[in-house]
Amino acid sequence: MTSCKPTPAAPEALLAHFRQTLPHAELVPTALPDVDEITLWLVDPAIMDARLSEETIAAVFEQPAYWSFCWASGQATARKLLDQPELVKGKTVIDFGTGSGVVAIAALMAGAAKVYASDLDPGALLATEANAVLNGLAGDSRLVLSDDCFDLSDAGVDLVLAADVLYDWENKPLLEKFRRHFPQTLVADSRVRNFSEPGYEAIGVERSITFPDLGEFEEFKTVNFYRTL
Repeated sequence: MTSCKPTPAAPEALLAHFRQTLPHAELVPTALPDVDEITLWLVDPAIMDARLSEETIAAVFEQPAYWSFCWASGQATARKLLDQPELVKGKTVIDFGTGSGVVAIAALMAGAAKVYASDLDPGALLATEANAVLNGLAGDSRLVLSDDCFDLSDAGVDLVLAADVLYDWENKPLLEKFRRHFPQTLVADSRVRNFSEPGYEAIGVERSITFPDLGEFEEFKTVNFYRTL
């Protein structure tokens, strides 16, 4: 007989935070389709077939757990870093809007000297820490959690990684702010069709998906990469 290992339970602090938004949902360790080197604590897709109460829907809008999905641009950026480790090897990096921490984890795996995982959402920082543990990076001193990357202007940062930050066009001024504060920025985006920000150039296109799959339109599965000139 073959024995099946039980699915590990999500860290209590992370699950408790998550259930402030989705009280009956689970977080499950999930291997990524495009980055099978990395496993993340992500929402159990079974909840997407469930009928949600009005209170839960309101909570989702008020306190969305973005970090419980791996968004297409984050997955594509992680893939790029693992395939091209020279982008981050030996460098001090900021993963802006870290979410699940997938890009920060990929940067560590690719040999970054230090990675600041930056996010305003406390849940995202909990998720990044838990996901680092899940990927064998527990206690890795190279990973530093931060709630404000612009406090790091004097931290010797070489590169900002900004994946999927333009889902809200009100974030567009961040692009210029990155240029003012840091020497180089790599942007990954699947939302903006006519990107024409001064000081940036297009450097490539990859296909990826948000996971668990939200059934998004095909246009949102095209991830465009840009970097500062």
